Amino acid sequence: MLYNIRLHLHYDYERSAAGGRHHIRVMPQTMTGVQRVIASSLSFDPVSTERSEFTDFFSNTVTSIVYRNPHETLDVTMTARVNVTRPPNMLDVSPDLAGLQREIRSVWSIAADAPHHFLTSSAHATIDPEITAYAAKSLAGTRTVMEAVKHLNNRIHADFTYESDVTDVRTNARQAFDLRAGVCQDFSHVMIAGLRGIGIPAGYVSGFLRTIPPPGEERLEGADAMHAWVRVWCGREAGWQEFDPTNAMIAGNDHITIGYGRDYADVSPIVGVLKTSGSQEGKQSVDVIPLE
Repeated sequence: MLYNIRLHLHYDYERSAAGGRHHIRVMPQTMTGVQRVIASSLSFDPVSTERSEFTDFFSNTVTSIVYRNPHETLDVTMTARVNVTRPPNMLDVSPDLAGLQREIRSVWSIAADAPHHFLTSSAHATIDPEITAYAAKSLAGTRTVMEAVKHLNNRIHADFTYESDVTDVRTNARQAFDLRAGVCQDFSHVMIAGLRGIGIPAGYVSGFLRTIPPPGEERLEGADAMHAWVRVWCGREAGWQEFDPTNAMIAGNDHITIGYGRDYADVSPIVGVLKTSGSQEGKQSVDVIPLE
């Protein structure tokens, strides 16, 4: 599926910022067998004093910018044309949970995609006994890891309410779990924390979701902003599989990936420091337009 994508981030500062340094993670990636970036651009207003790019530990593209002159606003605009061709859903060749534990122990690697990085607590997805107990219910009556993950994915969709004004980017998995409400980031953090609690490696995916649904289909939740879903290691044969608890589905060609991490903190669209005082306000808009 071919898409034109446009992302706009706008920040207003209460008082002029005398300087700043930011890391930006908003560029889609080319990934063999998943998606190909045909063209892309990233611009800033005002133009930054310094600009460079690097690849972080999880192979995400990071643009680093520095401002040395006063500025009262910051605009980040990303445009891209991306072709997404995810493979069709495969047969379930994942082991049961005990088999998965054996396979995890047999992985002698600390590369970025090794399951070991995604088994312990992280900033937004701390392993919590109540979330673990909630996730463990999906093990009953399921025979394989993928069956259990799909079951949990669908339960979160059914049990939680999509509300955009009850959480923010600082909300962690336990807070969202107590609310039983939030947005895609929150649903993903709850699912990640639950899976890690029962011993299944899980990570965070940052990206976009198509804005315009096919004729006759309902619009997907989370399509007006950057989207998030979950990446799960389902064993040596099945590998990493991606699930969207916000929409109770397996990630498909409507999901365009920016990057991977342990949780939101690893792939937040912008993080940095400012030399200023007072508050700031931010706005985000996303257009993902499928091309016939």
